[in-house]
Amino acid sequence: MQNNHTLQWPLPAHDYWSTPFAELLLHHLDLFPGASVLDIACGGGIPAFYIAEHVGPSGKVYAIDSNIRQITRCLVTQQHDLPWLHFECADMKALPRTLPTFDRICGNLSFMFFRPDRLGVLRQLITHLKPGGQVVLTFPSLGTFDSIWNRIDQEMASRHLTQERAALAEYIAKRPSAQDAHKWLSTLGMERIEVSEWPLEIQSGPGSKFLHHPLLRGGFLDDAYECFTDQELADDVMKTISEDLEKFSPLIAQRCAMAAWQRSTP
Repeated sequence: MQNNHTLQWPLPAHDYWSTPFAELLLHHLDLFPGASVLDIACGGGIPAFYIAEHVGPSGKVYAIDSNIRQITRCLVTQQHDLPWLHFECADMKALPRTLPTFDRICGNLSFMFFRPDRLGVLRQLITHLKPGGQVVLTFPSLGTFDSIWNRIDQEMASRHLTQERAALAEYIAKRPSAQDAHKWLSTLGMERIEVSEWPLEIQSGPGSKFLHHPLLRGGFLDDAYECFTDQELADDVMKTISEDLEKFSPLIAQRCAMAAWQRSTP
């Protein structure tokens, strides 16, 4: 979509994770004045505020997240602006049947939360999409931070940690790929399917800067720690890896956007 005016609610330039994914989402999302939009897993409001400004007061944006702290954060930011933007704490995997249908459904960095039954959640989600409506979801796809996982696997192998290696392999195998996304959209009978991937490099320093990186330790590295039953062992392995950062840099994430249209007629 094109931006033809000065925005009061632009995507925040300081956010090095959500904003790049949102930019890819908005590249695919076809917005128009008066559109009704369901934004799932809205987090801190990227890109809900941006979308609301574009659909205008004749439109409606319903943004949900299961984390009440995120919703509270959005409400504090919103104050009394954009009254057609409504934030609510709700589970995207258990949407009420009374929820209306929407012209557009989107979710930035949302699709990884669809597990374990990603196809089932996606099927339920598009029941709230109007005929001829569009869905666009972004997620870090298979291949994200492969250099990290490869280095962890090497360290596990050198220490003969068979059980931990198996847990790591299982975690990686469950990460959705761009091909998976295309297959699921096709299975559900969606039209004009587009799935795109763009790399995103994340900067980090070695040692504690890596282990306590606000993105990595708050998300991806947690998955690596969960492969261990002995957390002291996990700390030792990860500390060794953190001091070897130069050998597995750059840290590359794969931004993936999956977009498709509901059939105009049943």
